[in-house]
Amino acid sequence: MARIKRSGSKGVRRAAKSQGRAAGARRAKAKTTGFVDSAMGILPFTEDQWSRIWLAIIIGGAVALAWVIANLAGVPAMAQAQVAHMASDAGFEVRHVRVTGTDRMDEREVYARALARRDQPMPQVDIEQLRADLLELPWVADARVSVQLPETLAIDIVEREPHAVLEQPDKLMLIDAGGHELAPISREAAAGMLKISGPGSAKQVGSLDRLLAAAPALQPQVVSAEWIGNRRWNVTFKSDQVLALPEGDDEAASALVKFARMDGQNRLIGGKVASFDMRDPPRIYMRIPGRADAVQTLAENAP
Repeated sequence: MARIKRSGSKGVRRAAKSQGRAAGARRAKAKTTGFVDSAMGILPFTEDQWSRIWLAIIIGGAVALAWVIANLAGVPAMAQAQVAHMASDAGFEVRHVRVTGTDRMDEREVYARALARRDQPMPQVDIEQLRADLLELPWVADARVSVQLPETLAIDIVEREPHAVLEQPDKLMLIDAGGHELAPISREAAAGMLKISGPGSAKQVGSLDRLLAAAPALQPQVVSAEWIGNRRWNVTFKSDQVLALPEGDDEAASALVKFARMDGQNRLIGGKVASFDMRDPPRIYMRIPGRADAVQTLAENAP
């Protein structure tokens, strides 16, 4: 009897399975592509921006891989040079500098330090050193430096706040609350600002602020303060009258509060007395122009 061979049956099944797998792959690809397209549609990027992002990811991955391989091979210096060369060839170098936060200072001083890195490959930009250079500028309290690939250095400056005017023998200097010198200032521009003077007075700005805060009613009347002998303050009011305070933070604050109470009762500020001396509590000595001797007033019973 003749035998019928069914040699093609297995081939048909294999073809069917292959077609099934291909169809499944197409469906999976379609779902994945649809998901990616949907995600890209949601995110606020144009096709050109997406191209730059993917290019940055690819080049960044290649640079990182080259760095890891070179370090494993024990040649970090060579790796750094090669990475910098690759990054520069790919357009990853400093071409733009963006500065924010400069309201009072001359931002050209910031650009001068940042542009020294111009055309430098991004991997070779020492961000910490640039920040340290910026912190040397008088107005800069803090600086935040970041790299924005492929070609921008972003610098955000935190400026110091002007607080008072330091009177020096040859000029007026604007200072902050910590006594840090900011910039020279003209006498016209300094009008209305608190002025301090005396050797070492810039370092005592904090103690002066605390002293004046003890008598808030008097604080608007004070136009200047002189640090005497590195130990105590003389304060001058808008009326040009001078009040000599004792040594010691607590003693000076107590004397100023007492003077504020006396002024509230007797209107001392703006009166005939040219100067008040409270260095010897509880007494207060008052000098009136035109009199040979100072007038002494006992203040033991002052409220």
